[in-house]
Amino acid sequence: MKSEEEEWRKGKGSGVPETEKFTQLRRQMRQRQHVAIAEDKDRIENPNLSEEEKKRKPTMTYFNPDEHWQALEVAHNIAFGYGHLTWEWKKGIRSYLHPMVFASLYKVLALCHLDTPWFMSKAPRLLQSMFCAVGDLYLYKLSNVLFDDHVAQWALVNWFMFFCFTRTLSNSLETVLTLVGIYYWPCMRVSPNKAPLFSRKWGVAIAALACAIRPTSAIIWMYVGLLELFLAHDRLKFIFLEVAPIG
Repeated sequence: MKSEEEEWRKGKGSGVPETEKFTQLRRQMRQRQHVAIAEDKDRIENPNLSEEEKKRKPTMTYFNPDEHWQALEVAHNIAFGYGHLTWEWKKGIRSYLHPMVFASLYKVLALCHLDTPWFMSKAPRLLQSMFCAVGDLYLYKLSNVLFDDHVAQWALVNWFMFFCFTRTLSNSLETVLTLVGIYYWPCMRVSPNKAPLFSRKWGVAIAALACAIRPTSAIIWMYVGLLELFLAHDRLKFIFLEVAPIG
């Protein structure tokens, strides 16, 4: 997606004074934002939609610049060769795995000749809403395992999840992977012995993926891993046959 500023630069030679052109673009941006806010308000206040249906419908507004600078702009740069990169991408201190998800989506859209502004802006939100659906499923399952079905149902109407989960932030995908991973770790269950035999391997693999996408996720998994090491009866198997190969 070319930024409004790039479009403005292209229009410098159009005969319209630069200040007037810039003012027009700012006015258009404000109008689109007002429309988006109105659509989000209608979505939230619509009495015919359940809480989950409201959440699944793609969010139209933005609240954090990183929805673009740490995901979509980087993905666009990977897929098409241009897009704004902030200093941390130029210094190479962030993982490209998260933007690669959306870069792959952009490539598919381009191959299908659907790389229009409408599809390019809506498709990432739709993809993120699918990740969000997986996260909600495991939020419910994890809450049910740790507490009971009543608590699990209340967990699904968590406002913070409603507001942030569907946004194209690396934190959102990290949250999905954390929920899925913790569900499969035996040490996080009330009765660890009742966990399936393959459960811990899945948990370790998902933890490794979460750390690869967002390295600071290691803070969470370090605690979970040490707890599992303390509670497990097969510590050597856990370290050498599960953690070491996947790590």
